[in-house]
Amino acid sequence: MVTTPHTPLLDTVDTPDDLRKLQPTQLRQLADELRDEMIATVGQTGGHLGSGLGVVELTTAIHYVFETPRDRLIWDVGHQAYPHKILTGRRSRMRTLRQGGGLSGFTKRSESEYDPFGTAHSSTSISAALGFAVANKLSGQPGKAIAVIGDGAMSAGMAYEAMNNAAAAGNRLVVILNDNDMSIAPPVGGLSAYLARLVSSRPFLELREMFKAISRRLPEPLHKAARKTDEFARGMAMGGTLFEELGFYYVGPIDGHSLDQLIPVLENVRDAAEGPCLVHVVTQKGKGYAPAENAADKYHGVQKFDVITGEQAKSAAGPPSYTNVFAQALLAEAARDATVCAITAAMPSGTGLDKFAKAYPERLFDVGIAEQHAVTFAAGLAAQGMRPFCAIYSTFLQRAYDQVVHDVAIQNLPVRFAIDRAGLVGADGATHAGSFDVTYLATLPNMVVMAAADEAELVHMVHTAAMHDSGPIAFRYPRGNGVGVELPAVPERLAIGKGRVVHEGSKVAILSLGTRLGEALKAADLLDAKGLSTTVADLRFAKPLDVALIRRLMASHEVVVTVEEGSIGGLGAHVLTMASDEGLTDAGLRIRTMRLPDVFQDHDAPDKQYDTAGLNAPQIVDTVLKALRHNSAGVQEARA
Repeated sequence: MVTTPHTPLLDTVDTPDDLRKLQPTQLRQLADELRDEMIATVGQTGGHLGSGLGVVELTTAIHYVFETPRDRLIWDVGHQAYPHKILTGRRSRMRTLRQGGGLSGFTKRSESEYDPFGTAHSSTSISAALGFAVANKLSGQPGKAIAVIGDGAMSAGMAYEAMNNAAAAGNRLVVILNDNDMSIAPPVGGLSAYLARLVSSRPFLELREMFKAISRRLPEPLHKAARKTDEFARGMAMGGTLFEELGFYYVGPIDGHSLDQLIPVLENVRDAAEGPCLVHVVTQKGKGYAPAENAADKYHGVQKFDVITGEQAKSAAGPPSYTNVFAQALLAEAARDATVCAITAAMPSGTGLDKFAKAYPERLFDVGIAEQHAVTFAAGLAAQGMRPFCAIYSTFLQRAYDQVVHDVAIQNLPVRFAIDRAGLVGADGATHAGSFDVTYLATLPNMVVMAAADEAELVHMVHTAAMHDSGPIAFRYPRGNGVGVELPAVPERLAIGKGRVVHEGSKVAILSLGTRLGEALKAADLLDAKGLSTTVADLRFAKPLDVALIRRLMASHEVVVTVEEGSIGGLGAHVLTMASDEGLTDAGLRIRTMRLPDVFQDHDAPDKQYDTAGLNAPQIVDTVLKALRHNSAGVQEARA
């Protein structure tokens, strides 16, 4: 049932300029209507809900107090930016969220002037905001930069690297710590709210500056003591000593759902000469929607749902997801081998390792949003005789590439990389697509790179990785469900660098890597029907290549086509290099490589994305026909 909320005040607000015309007494009603509108929207589209519900009041207050878009507002990750989109001219398009041609689920520079920086990976906001703030300072332009970062994103080292450098921005930088999960805040109540308002006020800051000026004239030991006394007093009252040591003026904690607290504190921070400032705001994820508040995950990411009951639409029953197949296979390896352990970077449920944590809590390590640390930690475990599986999405493993090279590959340590979300990922779009892992891993000496064609192959690859102690090994698999093949009762240890022929022919050879195998087989049937006998090989390995198999197929077929769910520089490049090195193209062999296009593809349904990318069966057939210079009817065309 489609629910349209009653939003008379929100209906008058299209941009923050409209919002700033309201009286402070009207903001509570506006926030309530904004929350209702967001719930109704996500009920129809699905997407990220809990995070946005938690920042409704904060979003309202920021746009009310600061002069956006001149003041640059950057939402870390962007999961929580739906209320921001509603208030910045995009309400009429909200029901296109995460759909082809519709609004992005994250902030995006090309979408709105109110999105000054694209985000989707965490912990980048302070660095980016610092860049905006310093640029304005250097050019003498007005405008502040406001970074809103969650407590989870603060677990990443990049956030602290940025804060350590933030003094250069002075009072042009405001960081708002949205604390909605970790117990880093003392209880929020009347006293802490009063203290936050007090220490951010102009009289207090002026008094503090006067005290600083006097203390500077004291002998050095007394000057240091006075400074420490000031920091200690505010640290004891409110926390924040760490932030003070990094050069921030700390304010908080304050109730992130109380506009009466948020507005005056943000106004004080906006007008302060002191800076940079960090405002510690405590919020509740899923706030204001009972089903979200009561859910374990606070409805972080949801399918379409009934707004009244909160019941989410259930996907049709089908094969298990690749993530679940990986999780069950790893559990079997852990039961067999006590040295098997698992590492995740703040994605235990997303990678399926929440199941591992329940069975083997002492062997599961969630290191937070710290992919670099995760990889080097895994390297240390491997060096000491453990068999670590580092389960990280393809797009997030990019953040730890130096560690993969320096700490794993150069030392030839047997770290097992389980790479989820390989290939295109649908609604999350370019920021989360696993486009590059084959390219960035298969270039490395010592690295073994596998790609599962189906869920049974994934089981074999988990076992193969567990048994591989001679160096690093990676296996990739996509988001979503398997194809429905029977899972093996006993996993097979695959021979490293050996593929398999799954369809025999004589004229055309299709070399597939990963789950395009199904489309390759469909293409083979279509080509066979045209009289073009086709072989399909599942190579299994991008590195090392099955040189013997590829050489045999190149010697016995007129056309060889590689198909992969990855960027340029992957399987196709390695096959071409091998063919060139061995002189296999000298006699006129036709080789074509099919891969993702050299663009960042926008969000859409995965099947549509692959159709746009040209990696479905009809495009494979078309590639073969063009290589043979046949038209679609199979007629040989005259050569120029």
